[in-house]
Amino acid sequence: MNDIQKSPERIAAVHETATRLRVCVGAFRRRTQEAVSEGDLSVPQLTALSRLDRLGPSTTAELARREQITPQAMGATVAGLEKRELVVRQPDSVDGRRMILSLTPAGQAAVTSGRSVIVDRIAGALAESFTDEEIAALDTAARLLERLAELL
Repeated sequence: MNDIQKSPERIAAVHETATRLRVCVGAFRRRTQEAVSEGDLSVPQLTALSRLDRLGPSTTAELARREQITPQAMGATVAGLEKRELVVRQPDSVDGRRMILSLTPAGQAAVTSGRSVIVDRIAGALAESFTDEEIAALDTAARLLERLAELL
């Protein structure tokens, strides 16, 4: 690290940004959770379905690792999805002791419709209240936040 990266001003600015991110991401998460109606899939369930949709079949442990939660917590989420027949477990073809989760057609439909409720609200707010330049900046920020989430 060079002297500029260690400067008290930079350290203070980094901490201020980290605090602002924690607060705004928390508020964003709470607002999106409010958008999910009772009886709909929970945010953890939607997240697990979205991961399976984007990354393909996976184990419960792999999903838990990606979400940085315990395998037991992810197991409870997955059990709810299995009960609703949105995911199915099958033995791994390479290691029969491992169980691989994949989306069922109903799970695929659920992830699409679950996304649309929240995504439609976000898209509406973006279209009504943000300029094209601001939307492009938010798109860049979203990619950076994804990268930051992977590093935590």
